[in-house]
Amino acid sequence: MTGQGFQDLGLQATSTGAGCACCSPTSHGAAAADATAVPATGDVVSAQFLVEGMTCSHCVRSVTEEVSAIDGVSDVAVDLRAGGVSTVTVSSATPVDAARVREAVEEAGYSLASAS
Repeated sequence: MTGQGFQDLGLQATSTGAGCACCSPTSHGAAAADATAVPATGDVVSAQFLVEGMTCSHCVRSVTEEVSAIDGVSDVAVDLRAGGVSTVTVSSATPVDAARVREAVEEAGYSLASAS
């Protein structure tokens, strides 16, 4: 489409039909290989907690905010299972006390699922 004020960006359709060239599965593989080649700057400890009662994005924000406030926590990721048991992954440089996580979850208005 050159000649009409448009600049040819050299983009090409993928033969797999799975999206544009930057989103194709082979592009993701290359990006993943590049990401793993970068050395980590420090060790990260992750722990998973099962939380009951969360149903929406507001619930996720509340739990994330409370757990993130714990000293040493660098990241909180929530796998929401609306109306069921959600998984909260807490990342930190050193292990985080489970009692502190329980307190934070309860402060947000939810509870840790009891171990079966």
